[in-house]
Amino acid sequence: MIGSRRTKPEGTQILQTLLAPIHRFLHCQTPAAWVTEATKPEHLELVLIDHLICELKAAQSAMYLIRKYAVDEASGTALLAWLKPYEDFAYRRQGDWRELGRAGGLAKTMLPRKPTPYSQELIDKMVMLIKEELHHFYQVLEVMDKRQVAYRNITSGRYASGLLRHVRTYEPETLIDKLICGAYIEARSCERFAALAPHVDADLARFYISLLRSEARHFEDYLELAEQIAGGDISERVHFFGAVEAELIESADSEFRFHSGRPAL
Repeated sequence: MIGSRRTKPEGTQILQTLLAPIHRFLHCQTPAAWVTEATKPEHLELVLIDHLICELKAAQSAMYLIRKYAVDEASGTALLAWLKPYEDFAYRRQGDWRELGRAGGLAKTMLPRKPTPYSQELIDKMVMLIKEELHHFYQVLEVMDKRQVAYRNITSGRYASGLLRHVRTYEPETLIDKLICGAYIEARSCERFAALAPHVDADLARFYISLLRSEARHFEDYLELAEQIAGGDISERVHFFGAVEAELIESADSEFRFHSGRPAL
């Protein structure tokens, strides 16, 4: 078990309300074997480091969508500058992580490259998501520092690539599929925060529950955008990726990560 004692998550009824739409959306719950593996003390370091990278990748994915599909060149450059200190720390081992807590936000207003029915909503939702993910990135670093977990580079798991390999290669279907993938990644993250919380110490449980509260709506934002861009029903595609995602979660996985599948024997 991670930490010294178990704790019962606070506000059980509120948590169940937050989790209900997530559980309805996902095609399966996290296997008990993954929770058992994740809460072993020797895996604390790996769980935290991979979670940290997941927060940054979520921000990067949102930034990519804005830059590719919505904003002008100057706005795209400002987005790159916003994320650069975080990427420098995570990928190039440059800078002091404490400085990220004082890093500035977005330096300019995001302007649409050209008017489309979805540009402004894509910008608004994704900029808010980036702000939250970068804040959570810093919070994970604070948790790691408190627990004397040193940051190190680790390899990526199969999860995100396993979803994205099914994205169609023509527009607007590419964008629609990427938004649906984003919805599943966000929903699974929240489901795992909730799965871990009852099995960790009180401080870490409160942290995971705070993240669940903050990120519970993200998957719905992705889905709303996908449906708006599609201009119609996307349920068939949502179901397709739900089946793919469930297979990744329930099948044996040789590499343990925050979004990995059932641990291979």
